[in-house]
Order: sequence, then structure tokens, then C-alpha cells
Amino acid sequence: MTDTDASRYTPLAGPSASHRGRARRDTIWHSPPNLALARTMTTDCAIGHLGIEITELGEDRLSARMPVDHRTRQPFGLLHGGASVLLAETLVSFAATFVAGDGKTCVGMEINANHLRPVASGWVHGTARPISLGRRTQVWETHICDDNGTLACVSRCTVAVLDTPGKSNG
Repeated sequence: MTDTDASRYTPLAGPSASHRGRARRDTIWHSPPNLALARTMTTDCAIGHLGIEITELGEDRLSARMPVDHRTRQPFGLLHGGASVLLAETLVSFAATFVAGDGKTCVGMEINANHLRPVASGWVHGTARPISLGRRTQVWETHICDDNGTLACVSRCTVAVLDTPGKSNG
């Protein structure tokens, strides 16, 4: 998905958008996210088994893609809704943890998804953007589009921001 495609679905469009009444920073990341480490962490779990690849880090977004193939289709040959939710939660979990910073871990509290259009082949491309970045909870929205940029799924996820056990949270 190009920046143009992604910008059609941004809940925080434009430089004047704000979080809780404050002017938005140029970037949401507290420190540069380690995408190489994130990619390494995904190889031996559901993320890697489904072929999900983190593809892009923007000033206010994290993007990934997932193949629509035998691993991610339901018995009728269409992208499984659960696979879409797994893509969305993967993006949100990584993005929220990158935003929270050192000494913090983010865990999902709630996720929902609206499956808008079926996808039968190719790739789906997800982009997660924040709606609210609180100190204890964050809310993110993920848009999942097909290879043509057609919106196939919208997901909203709330995560809790926790202190990482055994880490300095200073």
C-alpha cells in the first residue's frame, strides 16, 4: 500500500490533529523502533507461520502485509476473518509497544473487526494508526486493504500499557 492509499483511511489526518487537546508531535515513536528485532521475533510463532511481514514504519503508523493463501483462507476460499484480526493485533501490539517505550509492555484488552469485502488471493496490507495514546491504555485502528487498495477490513484494538516485569521503568 502506498502512502497515498494509506492516507485515505487515517483517523489522525493532517498536521493539526491532536491527542487529548495537545498538538501532535511529528512522530509518535519515543525512540526509533527496532524493526529488525520485531521481524526476528515473528519467525517461530503464528505471525511467521501465516507469512505476515512488517513492511513500513511511518511517522504515525506501522504497516505489514499478509498473503491470502492456504494458510489464511477459510474453507470457502476467502480470507479468514480470524487471520485479518491476527494481522491487526500483530500491528497494534508492535506499534503500541514501540510507542510506550523502554520498560513497558503492551497487551491486548479488546479487539473488534468489521469485514467489509472478501479477498480471495494476493496480499492484504494492514496499517495501524493510533486513536488515543494514554499512559495506561492505547486505542488503535487498523485498515486492511487488498492489492488494489480496496478496504477489506477495519479493526479497532485497545491495549493496556504495563510495566515490563524485571525491567527498570524509570
